[in-house]
Amino acid sequence: MPDDVEIRLLRHFVVVAEELHFSRAAQRLFVAQQALSRDVRRLEDRMGARLLERTTRRVTLTPAGRLLLSRAREILGLYDSTLLELRGEPQSLTVDVVGPGLTPTLVLAEARRRAPEVEFFARFHTGAEAAVPLLLAEKVDVTFGRVPGRLDGVRQRAVRHEPIAVLLPERHPLAQTDAVPLEALRGTGVCIRAGNHATPGWEHAVLQLLAPFGVDPALAHPHVQGVDELAQHIHDRNAPILTMTTQPAVPGAVLRPLMEPVAVFPWAMIWRADTDHPGLRALHGAADELAAAHLWLTVPREAWFPEPEAGLRSPGAFGISPAP
Repeated sequence: MPDDVEIRLLRHFVVVAEELHFSRAAQRLFVAQQALSRDVRRLEDRMGARLLERTTRRVTLTPAGRLLLSRAREILGLYDSTLLELRGEPQSLTVDVVGPGLTPTLVLAEARRRAPEVEFFARFHTGAEAAVPLLLAEKVDVTFGRVPGRLDGVRQRAVRHEPIAVLLPERHPLAQTDAVPLEALRGTGVCIRAGNHATPGWEHAVLQLLAPFGVDPALAHPHVQGVDELAQHIHDRNAPILTMTTQPAVPGAVLRPLMEPVAVFPWAMIWRADTDHPGLRALHGAADELAAAHLWLTVPREAWFPEPEAGLRSPGAFGISPAP
């Protein structure tokens, strides 16, 4: 059939869509940039739609390109997993989800549903800062967190802009409010190092958030992990804890949204640039689906972001545009 599309064209398109840069995509694929451009044009001709907008300064996905990116990942994932099954090769993927109950575990759960033939192994390395060296050493395949900027051999994409919340002792005066203004945390001894989400990337972000409001966090203790330890910590300190909306329930505590400003933590998914695996495509598809269904990447314009993500609030901020 004249409209048949080669798997190679889809694979090349996905890499260009991930990089949003033809030169980097060509280097990653070990092909000439001119040949890669020709392949993308051939695919656009086959599809009868423009997939990429190209200028001398940037490359962006069109609405048709965003749609095809999601579908192409599914097609390539099915194709590659079928080949692995036929060859009897392993299909496992090791994913650092930071901690139980957080946004990365939701993405992983959806990926497992989408790709039951892939064996995913979850690991808890308390954030990208600890996991990226393992990623580069090929001991972990995918991680989540914040790694602002580009690292050689690593790719990343935005997954969720998750609102920051406040965990309060149930008898704390602020527990009676529907939402907690940031200024109300001044002088409360608010903690930022308690919870499975409390990574160096998290701490870097929330210190930026608190400083302009004169809120001094309690820093003189190590990282507190696990619901039981978190319950003990909030009981002993009787002080608020900054956390996220995915914080699992803690006995003796209530969760309230933070306001004035609405502040968000920018979750990114991070993987080795040379990873080509159906499980990775399932994770991309899961992130796209969850973002579209739950508006994970949609936040008010006045919402607070940490730097440098505050300057990268476009759909392709981390190199891959989310699903439309």
